Amino acid sequence: MQAATNQLRAFLQYYAVQLIEHPEQAQLRVAEIDPGKLRFRLILNPSDVALLIGKNGFTASAIRSVMKAAAERHNVQFSLQIHSHEEEAQRNSAGEA
Repeated sequence: MQAATNQLRAFLQYYAVQLIEHPEQAQLRVAEIDPGKLRFRLILNPSDVALLIGKNGFTASAIRSVMKAAAERHNVQFSLQIHSHEEEAQRNSAGEA
């Protein structure tokens, strides 16, 4: 599982940084929510959220598709959430994980 986590993390970090304007503000959080299930949370500058999601969500969808293919090689399921720092602060103040 650790190899899959590291590979997916490296992929997401590399491609996300290429597409956003403020990579120094990006944070990637990874959680194993169940055996064989990973949750990736990418926390970005608000202007970068729109860039990474893309028009009609096409960019985020393409990233998820490639990550899904890589995850399937390791028999792992994953989810990818993209938030701004403000949304993350609201989640944390509301007590959400």
